[in-house]
Amino acid sequence: MISTTTHSVEGHGITDYVGIVNGEAIMGANVVRDFLAGISDVIGGRSAAYEDKLAEGRQIAVREMEDRAAQLGADAVVGVMLDFETLRDGMLMCVATGTAVKLRRRS
Repeated sequence: MISTTTHSVEGHGITDYVGIVNGEAIMGANVVRDFLAGISDVIGGRSAAYEDKLAEGRQIAVREMEDRAAQLGADAVVGVMLDFETLRDGMLMCVATGTAVKLRRRS
């Protein structure tokens, strides 16, 4: 499945717009990770634990979005946007949204 932030796929024409698809990932951050992230924030470092959690959330959300596009018979998802939010109680949410499309086959 091709997923792109652009509104077209280089070398392929879009033949049909199937619909808007999305994927979500809501993940909890544990107390130890919060504590270590707090220390990193105080001393000015990066929080590898949170960066890893963001990457994991993004992968899950994009994979779920692509799976939904495939279920609709799409070849690609264009105009992909990612949104990250923090929720109460240390929860992290990632949402991937895009337009599922069918592509003209190369000859």
